Amino acid sequence: MGNRGMEDLIPLINKLQDAFSSIGQSCNLDLPQIAVVGGQSAGKSSVLENFVGRDFLPRGSGIVTRRPLILQLVNNKAEYAEFLHCKGRKFVDFDEVRQEIEAETDRITGSNKGISPIPINLRVYSPHVLNLTLIDLPGMTKVAVGDQPPDIEHQIRDMIMQFISRESCLILAVTPANTDLANSDALKVAKEVDPQGLRTIGVITKLDLMDEGTDARDILENKLLPLRRGYIGVVNRSQKDIDGRKDIRAALAAERKFFLSHPSYRHMAERMGTPHLQKALNQQLTNHIRDTLPGLRSKLQSQLLSLEKEVEEYKNFRPDDPTRKTKALLQMVQQFGVDFEKCIEGSGDQVDTAELSGGARINRIFHERFPFELIVFDEKELRREISHAIKNVHGVRTGLFTPDLAFEAMVKKQVIKLKEPCLKCIDLVIQELINTVRQCTNKLGSYPRLREETERIVTTYVRERENKTKDQVLLLIDIELSYINTNHEDFIGFANAQQRNIVNKKRAIPNQVHFSLLSHVIRKGWLTLNISIMKGGSKEYWFILTAESLSWYKDEEEKEKKYMLPLDNLKLRDVEKGFMSTKHIFAIFNTEQRNVYKDLRQIELACDLQEDMDSWKASFLRAGVYPEKDQVESEEAAPADTFSMDPQLERQVETIRNLVDSYIGIVNKTIRDLMPKTIMHLMINGAKDFIHSELLAYLYSSGDQNSLMEESADQAQRRDEMLRMYHAIKEALSIIGDISTSTVSTPAPPPSRLFSRSLISTHFLSCSLVSLHLFWSHRFSFFIFSHLFSSSVLTYPFSFIISLWLWVCLTFVSHYFSSYSRRPPGAPNRPTIIRPAEPSLLD
Repeated sequence: MGNRGMEDLIPLINKLQDAFSSIGQSCNLDLPQIAVVGGQSAGKSSVLENFVGRDFLPRGSGIVTRRPLILQLVNNKAEYAEFLHCKGRKFVDFDEVRQEIEAETDRITGSNKGISPIPINLRVYSPHVLNLTLIDLPGMTKVAVGDQPPDIEHQIRDMIMQFISRESCLILAVTPANTDLANSDALKVAKEVDPQGLRTIGVITKLDLMDEGTDARDILENKLLPLRRGYIGVVNRSQKDIDGRKDIRAALAAERKFFLSHPSYRHMAERMGTPHLQKALNQQLTNHIRDTLPGLRSKLQSQLLSLEKEVEEYKNFRPDDPTRKTKALLQMVQQFGVDFEKCIEGSGDQVDTAELSGGARINRIFHERFPFELIVFDEKELRREISHAIKNVHGVRTGLFTPDLAFEAMVKKQVIKLKEPCLKCIDLVIQELINTVRQCTNKLGSYPRLREETERIVTTYVRERENKTKDQVLLLIDIELSYINTNHEDFIGFANAQQRNIVNKKRAIPNQVHFSLLSHVIRKGWLTLNISIMKGGSKEYWFILTAESLSWYKDEEEKEKKYMLPLDNLKLRDVEKGFMSTKHIFAIFNTEQRNVYKDLRQIELACDLQEDMDSWKASFLRAGVYPEKDQVESEEAAPADTFSMDPQLERQVETIRNLVDSYIGIVNKTIRDLMPKTIMHLMINGAKDFIHSELLAYLYSSGDQNSLMEESADQAQRRDEMLRMYHAIKEALSIIGDISTSTVSTPAPPPSRLFSRSLISTHFLSCSLVSLHLFWSHRFSFFIFSHLFSSSVLTYPFSFIISLWLWVCLTFVSHYFSSYSRRPPGAPNRPTIIRPAEPSLLD
């Protein structure tokens, strides 16, 4: 009974195309199809019209087909046409079909020869067609006309390539016979995407217009430029026939007569012509669909699974249900609170690997940015201020002792300077909090009003907490100013301050415990060391920073040390980027104008990211290497008698400098510890508690619930598209599931007990050969027959022949009945299943 269900394969693909085209989606599926390509006036439109048997395609000069036309031919008793963009309207007059194609083309492309890749879907029902789906593509052109862009050739080529590059697309390459086949535009583009010719079907048109004495026999016999699927020749109507409205049926009859009467084509006439081309395309597209269906089904299943989770919340969706809105509001506020807390506290799921966000950025502000912003003394300016303070305290007198008032004045001035970096730290944290709120409200994008109100309420709360936090931080600084605690256990005191030598030793190591702390590794990582090409050029090294030295190694294994640089008398300065450089650079130099590395006064270290450079600077700050401040202008403006050459005053300045350095270090340590705690308590933890406990009440009091839960138009459209896509894929899988490509053949009936002439002749021949073998192997039995007949009246030759003939007949009858008796009962009635060579959908 043939291939069950195979006749439904082409309509199946038509349904899939309509299902996905109707929702404006292709579902990223490469549906099996046939694309018709060729140059202008190659005869593509005539071939398609011959298939339908009607004139329905636009004609004219220049580019006529300016949008892809998906033509679906369906065998049907009634004859009419339908467009996908005109659902419910049946076109019986095919002149109206042409007009609709032209109008729909102009609607998208304009009326002056523009092109568009958006296809037109046309389905033609007719009793004169076979099930077939073709895509008529614009003809390839060379020159732009009208308002066409200069690159019209490349636009058309790119459009054609979008279709024929897919492995699921068969290529119908139409070439006129009156041009050189080697110059065929259709075969040229087909060969680019199908070099082996596995998907290309050649069609040769205008065979009747070839010069006298020439023919296309070698082409049609697949000898000149071989294709795996071969060539088929057709003869279309001439322009005169088209203008004269010659009936297509008459044209097909003339085509048939042409092939039968032409001496070069009469031997292949059964394989030429439009009817044969239509049958061949039907069969090849059917086989192609059968081969690609398993992969198509697998892809549909994977896409269905990917949509399941998103569609789950929309399955029972009713936009106007008030209970749904209340439930959705509660769920979204709860989810927003969970997301905000995860962003701040960190979580193991959905971790961003591209950049820092949320709590990680706030942590970086606390421990890298904020310490870097704290007080870094400028030695010259500090000593100048201390000198002025001492002199002003003594007045007209010359002091013998270091004054306490100068120390307290300098400490308070430095403590006041802490206010600016502390307030800046709060501003940075607030900005990150607001960014985190906006990031977490992205999931509320379906409801613009709800998202706007949520951001406004939480941001307002954060701004309110900002003032309270800043007041609290300023209070901490005022508390530090209220009492200078010189009895602090970490304060060095006057005695230790006077013993320090600022020339030989600027970093004191009081005991072995402190030495072990200084030896602790502060940071490790890769940095680029920039030096001149003559000294080795720029190279990446593995750097290790401790409290007393900076070392770099060849690699992370730390086996081969390149250099170790002590941190005594080192400072940092920024270096501007080079013209072609993308790296961020800072330099390390010695304040005493000594060489830092080899004969270099400074070394430049480069990072790929600004964040890395800021982090390294903060690490150097913790190691006691401070950045340089530009004091050129202040030095020029300073009076000449800023510094006294009085040794006693110099000792007092240095003593107070050491005392201020020690005490401000204690204050900095306290502020670095209290600032994150204060911000966390008053702002971040407060914001989390507010979101969990009070946000919902503020939302209810801010306005009407219905207005809050109004969906955006984009979200409604996205939901509808997703649901349509989901149901379209489910329907497609259901349709594919009903198709069986198993091939079942009906066995031939068992042989009759009566001998047919052909059966007897066949068996007689076979048994004769067997008897000859038996004649030589069992000569004894034969000689018995021969002896019986030789004793009769027959002569010897006749007796020999009769003996042989009787032996053969007896052997034949014995062989037949013995083989027939060995056949198992009921075997002739059992069907035989012949499985196809290619895998079945059921496998």
